[in-house]
Amino acid sequence: MKSPLARRFGRALAVLALIGAGTTTAQAAAATPALQSIVPVPVSVTPSAGVAFPLVSTTKIVTEAGSAPARQVGDFLAGVLRPSTDYALPVSDAPASVPSDSIALLLSGAPASVGAQGYQLVSTASSVTVRATTADGLFAGVQTLRQLLPGRVESASAQAGPWTIPGATIVDYPRFAYRGAMLDVARHFHPVSTVKRYLDQLAQYKINNLHLHLADDQGWRIQIDSWPRLATYGGSTQVGGGAGGYYTKAQYTDIVNYALSRHITIIPEIDMPGHVNAALASYAELNCNGVAPALRTDTAVGYSSLCISKDVTYTFVADVLRELAALTPGPYLHIGGDEASATSQADYLKFMNKVLPLVAATGKSVVGWHDIAKATLPASATPQFWGTTTSDAGVSTAVSRGSKVILSPANKAYLDMKYNSSTPIGLSWAGYIEVQDAYGWNPGSYLSGVGEAAVRGVESPLWTETVVTPSDIDYLAFPRLAAHAELGWSPWSTHDWTTFRTRLGAQAPRWVAQGIGFYRSSQVSWDTGGTNPGTCTAPEWSASQVYTGGNVVSHNGHKWTAQWWTQGEEPGTTGQWGVWTDNGAC
Repeated sequence: MKSPLARRFGRALAVLALIGAGTTTAQAAAATPALQSIVPVPVSVTPSAGVAFPLVSTTKIVTEAGSAPARQVGDFLAGVLRPSTDYALPVSDAPASVPSDSIALLLSGAPASVGAQGYQLVSTASSVTVRATTADGLFAGVQTLRQLLPGRVESASAQAGPWTIPGATIVDYPRFAYRGAMLDVARHFHPVSTVKRYLDQLAQYKINNLHLHLADDQGWRIQIDSWPRLATYGGSTQVGGGAGGYYTKAQYTDIVNYALSRHITIIPEIDMPGHVNAALASYAELNCNGVAPALRTDTAVGYSSLCISKDVTYTFVADVLRELAALTPGPYLHIGGDEASATSQADYLKFMNKVLPLVAATGKSVVGWHDIAKATLPASATPQFWGTTTSDAGVSTAVSRGSKVILSPANKAYLDMKYNSSTPIGLSWAGYIEVQDAYGWNPGSYLSGVGEAAVRGVESPLWTETVVTPSDIDYLAFPRLAAHAELGWSPWSTHDWTTFRTRLGAQAPRWVAQGIGFYRSSQVSWDTGGTNPGTCTAPEWSASQVYTGGNVVSHNGHKWTAQWWTQGEEPGTTGQWGVWTDNGAC
């Protein structure tokens, strides 16, 4: 189903040399040096040989004097570091010059190249200084700073030091301004605590948008005062028949504010004109025949539609958009628009022509799945591509009119796709997506007629037909979410699978400390936190060698046992066929 991805060798850029272009995968089983472990990889890293900053009990955090946003970033950093270090780490205004034994977060002196979201980080023996032009940039710099410390710094309880930050100068800024993830809370409802946990996970990889899929056939998840049964009845179940649930306006506002504290914008989605059975079941008048259907708890799609000819439909849509916009400080409202198979083409266009102005009336810009590009979109509209091909005429036309595109190709970016046939949860209609598949595509040239300048950004959707718990989210999102984060942040010139999987493997101790139950892909040698990698005594796998059942080989730092006759099938890449059994790291 998946063809091998082209490997990118021969890059002579200094940044790649720095992050370990010569490091083998097997070496990632040992602790990888911090400057060679950063995800997403920075634009530029210049190490200071023999220099390190010691984080000790007397270290303080100082922030741009008089700036509440900078102080909030300082408080965030202190909140991350205090539990594991057991240090006080007081936060105060920065004096005129950076004091020794301090971490300084300043809104002055950054290179112009960092723009609105980038930063400069300089670590010396006496201080660490992060400079940016905005608090967004400071927050991004703090995420890099976290990765310069051992992974156990993310623990919720006191850990043994020492805590040292390697000396370096890092200049960094994003490739795309929009880097997103989507969480479907309609198929299975996920409470506020789960959403906040996901926001924390997103923030550390510089993802700055969370798209919440708030309504679908199986459930309506947001309180709407003018149509109260949407939540109380339409939100009363979920896939499989569970209790469902919904967010009150206060709870949704809590999510929005928590996201803002992590420099993440919430983008709410109400899918229309299809995927609306929960709404139709809640209000009979929204149906063309005036009869409310039963609530649904299955996973079928494409059978529901708002009644395009009824005036009440547009009263309903306007009310929902108005109330949702009032709760949402971000610039976007997402109107879905996909899989409207029960709506004729003529009715679909009529509906969109009426609804697009309703979004504009709220002061927001519209985002929709790329199906909305069948209509004539304003230049401010953003189609979100979710297809499995590399061309779409509607999207190309929208781009020619000035629209920018969010890229979420289902066979590359959908986090709910299984890794392989043995993955216990998830779907596979768009194919299996291993880590290398998730990483191995270029958003700037992926879609015909959509060049880099026309890409708003990259988003990783997680649909929840099979996703019930936070552990389910962890397993499907990690490690692929980190791969997508790098595609959205790092320049394409740094793209290299060999170095990425080394840096990705180095994230393991961090995720373990955070309690993230990630999928340990055999394509990556995961950092065990030790100082020396294990020694592989089994013979190295060879593509030309014939193996039979019971033969043991080593490959990429792991031991593998053949299940039957095989030749040329690489361990870790054909695992979905069951040829090789992964016996773990050497």
